[in-house]
Amino acid sequence: MRRLLLWAAGNRWLATHVPRWRFARRAVRRFLPGEGFEAALKAAVDFRSRGIGALLTLLGENITDLEDAEKVVQHYEEVLAATGDVQAEISVKPTQLGLDIDEEAAYANLQRLARAAVKVRSFVWIDMEGSAYTDRTVELYRRLRTEHAHVGIALQAYLYRTVSDVATLMPLKPAIRLVKGAYAEPSDIAFADKKEVDANYLALAVFMLPEVKRHRLRLVLATHDVDLVAKAWRYAQALDMQRAELEIAMLYGIRTDQQERLAREGFTVRDLIAYGDAWYQWYLRRLAERPANVWFVARQLLPS
Repeated sequence: MRRLLLWAAGNRWLATHVPRWRFARRAVRRFLPGEGFEAALKAAVDFRSRGIGALLTLLGENITDLEDAEKVVQHYEEVLAATGDVQAEISVKPTQLGLDIDEEAAYANLQRLARAAVKVRSFVWIDMEGSAYTDRTVELYRRLRTEHAHVGIALQAYLYRTVSDVATLMPLKPAIRLVKGAYAEPSDIAFADKKEVDANYLALAVFMLPEVKRHRLRLVLATHDVDLVAKAWRYAQALDMQRAELEIAMLYGIRTDQQERLAREGFTVRDLIAYGDAWYQWYLRRLAERPANVWFVARQLLPS
């Protein structure tokens, strides 16, 4: 199922046609509060009232015109200015900022967003894309982190190289959002078996938690796997960490009950709220991360 979903995510014909289908647009509502920013902001305000923070991301990637990248930057600057009261953070893809066209332009765009975030005491996360972009994305973050404190990077637990990336970034006192990974990658660079990915995810978390305790690292465990979170918390307890020091992020529409429970228990929780009309590839990758969601969505589409 996971391989099929990732294949579909990369199929151009499907990417062109599926978003036009009414039932597909109904299905995607499972993970998006709406296509517009207003819906995302409303969701962020609602989560804030329940003690859950927000991480906002405008969907889209691999832009081919720097004018489009400029529009994305302007949009995020407006988002940061509009969300100061709810203290929402933003997460951006480098290819959405022009990485495929001009690496220096993408870096300049990231600098603009970092400066805008500082003004409202917010935070900018750099999303990780497929492995073809890993080196360049890590380098962009390395450069940006030397100039700006309120920036972080997503790293993927299914890549063999991630432990090395963590180690080399550690002197920068980085912020890392640890995800499992949602792209189709070959077996010579990535774990394919779910148990292996889970084991590496926990190993990476355990590797980083002592640095969190020493205030040399901000770590966000971006996973819906509450068993993994519980295992990481047991290790954090052995380090005498407080619950608020353990940050957890989950996607909008997934395990909301667990997000609320963790927030009530004192953990720092954020909900990643995506919006925009470029949802097709993102949506299928989210299903591929947890294929059980396919059956949930299918039930939602059946007549009641």
